[in-house]
Amino acid sequence: MASPAIVTLSSANFDAEVLKSSTPVLVDFWAEWCGPCKQIAPVLNEIAEEFTGRGKVAKLNIDEGANQQLAATYRVQSIPMFLVFKNGEVVAQHVGISGGKPKLKSLLEGAIA
Repeated sequence: MASPAIVTLSSANFDAEVLKSSTPVLVDFWAEWCGPCKQIAPVLNEIAEEFTGRGKVAKLNIDEGANQQLAATYRVQSIPMFLVFKNGEVVAQHVGISGGKPKLKSLLEGAIA
């Protein structure tokens, strides 16, 4: 179950929630069938809670509707793929769940610093 602190993205709200966000955003590109995506979900919930007000965590299901186009735009070829956006630009990325919570936190921290 996703934390209320996690933003659910779609092609409709991507610009407002990510590209125009006043704080850095860690975006998780995932799919329902992806085992590692489900495995990392509790970690993302924790990070979302810890960064409330300083940064945000958002999830984009690449299998839903026009979200496939967003995945293509950001060259998502393997999931889970994490991109950190700051001021509308990708400033960091990581593929897979290696490194776990420390790795993902450091990506978001780097964009806040």
